[in-house]
Amino acid sequence: MKIDKIKKLANGKYLLTMDNKEKIVTYEEVILNHNLLFSKEISDELLNELNIDNNYFDIYNRVIKYISIKMRSNFEIENYLDRLQVDETDKNKIINNLKQIGLINDLNYARAFIADKFNLTNMGPYKIKNELSKHNIDPDIIDAELNKYEDKFVYDKLNKLMVKRLKTMNNSKSVIKQKILTHFINLGYDKEMIISSFEQNIRLVKNYIERDYQIVYGKLSKKYTGKELEYKLIVKLYQKGYTQDEIASYLRSTDM
Repeated sequence: MKIDKIKKLANGKYLLTMDNKEKIVTYEEVILNHNLLFSKEISDELLNELNIDNNYFDIYNRVIKYISIKMRSNFEIENYLDRLQVDETDKNKIINNLKQIGLINDLNYARAFIADKFNLTNMGPYKIKNELSKHNIDPDIIDAELNKYEDKFVYDKLNKLMVKRLKTMNNSKSVIKQKILTHFINLGYDKEMIISSFEQNIRLVKNYIERDYQIVYGKLSKKYTGKELEYKLIVKLYQKGYTQDEIASYLRSTDM
């Protein structure tokens, strides 16, 4: 069987038309590797090699497309190849080739990942580190890249998020503080840094108990009066997390 015609297709592929009208779609790398531009005769043995190489480059190009969507870690590529049921030999060959041309680079991946998470999400450093660890990134790489972001940068980001969060909250200081701690610890920020930012910004939201009292009073005063209203108010404020001393002190200030 001989090659009668070679036609270039899209995406680096070529169509080989044989003298018996059989057609084979292959890749430029396969043509060059087997010197098909100069060796027109296709034996059964060579045809088998072409099929093997075509299968390899089919997978290889699928991985290239997978990476083109967004940067991938070595761990992601390994999992992707496993899902495609690629044997270990081809898997290692593909990964090594992609590393050589810089399409797999865990240092660059970690650097880009950290920058994106800091600049485009609310994630803090601990959560970012945890997410990168799931990709089996070298811990030394993660720590080195995270350390490039100074505490002031992280604190300033946390402060902005803190102010925004506090403005949406309506409760006692103790309850709000616990909710704030839970929220920002889950986002990956340091506990001491959270407390510091909270204490710095809690003053931005004034008179929690006064605000809550007015809200609760507006609802309950439609149904209750006198001592019953006072009792209902105390219960509701207590349920919101205010201490008995806080409630008593505020009620004295209102001459209730």
